[in-house]
Amino acid sequence: MKSKAKFPCLAGNTFYSEVRRRVSNDFKENNRSINANALMWFKACLFLILFLALYLTILLSAIHTAILLSLTILLGAVCAFIGFNICHDAIHGSFSSSKRINSFFSFLFNMVGANPYVWNITHNVVHHTYTNIPGHDEDIEVAPGLIRICTEDELKPHQRFQQWYAFPLYSLASLSWVFRKDYKKFFQKSVGACQNKHPKVEYFNLFFYKFLYYFIFIVLPILVMEIPWWQVAIGFVVLHMAQGLTMGLVFQLAHVVEGTTFPLTNAEGNMEEAWAEHQMRTTANFATQCPISAFFLGGLNRQIEHHLFPKICHVHYGRISTIVKQTALEFGLPYHENTTFLSALRSHYRILKKMGQPQTI
Repeated sequence: MKSKAKFPCLAGNTFYSEVRRRVSNDFKENNRSINANALMWFKACLFLILFLALYLTILLSAIHTAILLSLTILLGAVCAFIGFNICHDAIHGSFSSSKRINSFFSFLFNMVGANPYVWNITHNVVHHTYTNIPGHDEDIEVAPGLIRICTEDELKPHQRFQQWYAFPLYSLASLSWVFRKDYKKFFQKSVGACQNKHPKVEYFNLFFYKFLYYFIFIVLPILVMEIPWWQVAIGFVVLHMAQGLTMGLVFQLAHVVEGTTFPLTNAEGNMEEAWAEHQMRTTANFATQCPISAFFLGGLNRQIEHHLFPKICHVHYGRISTIVKQTALEFGLPYHENTTFLSALRSHYRILKKMGQPQTI
């Protein structure tokens, strides 16, 4: 197991203490809760209703194959939006002040094919602590050996084309999650520096809810729908390609764009910079002025605010972003931001192209 990389503890008026004070004061002065508001509950209801309506329409309606395929793609995107907008906040404990409500919405992660317990370890514990640190943050290990995103990875000849084949690979991310990733992360000895010691109930949860998902999305459609089994199989793959591409692009545009760094530990295996400063250098926002992105992406386009304040519901990130940006500038820290989704996508493309070239140092 890797040793845990430690961040230095700084005394005095640090960036993190100051930005936390300012954000806390803002919520207190305006008498606002850090948890879900009416917009958040509306989004939760909307995406869950869309999920049920699309699933039941696909399952029970005798409609043309082309329409069926279109609805399946839409269902895949909605599954991603449920993960972004509902489950992500719930697993962080930011959806509600009630643990029961957070637990209920965390459970829904099983219904989009992912295990909430494993996600909590890999994302909440490891990724949020060791963001973009090679060898520690396993979230940046996207298709190891195929995609290279930092100079510490060995450069292989085929990676000179990675800017082209990376995007199709992202569309397979959700399929990998459903059939491989959760099992692999659960049974490996450690995730990064976090040693795996699971409660017995989580063994049951992993297998029971995975097989429940397989039944709902594979077995039941084969039994109920009046189409051949191989068309159901194609539909399942198409659903996950839509879900995987949506998820993959959003997560990559938050950490693997120009300006973000992949810092290494020092000779003692620790970090030279404090945790919050580290987050400012390894994280980026995109399309922050686009209301469509804000609505559908669950605040993941404001990844800076999310990493600093994961316990605050994402519907408040737009409000606190001005405070975070101003404080960062006062402390001489970067605030990485791509103005549009397309500009972030182009920046990610350029990173992939650069990291596939032999002259990269």
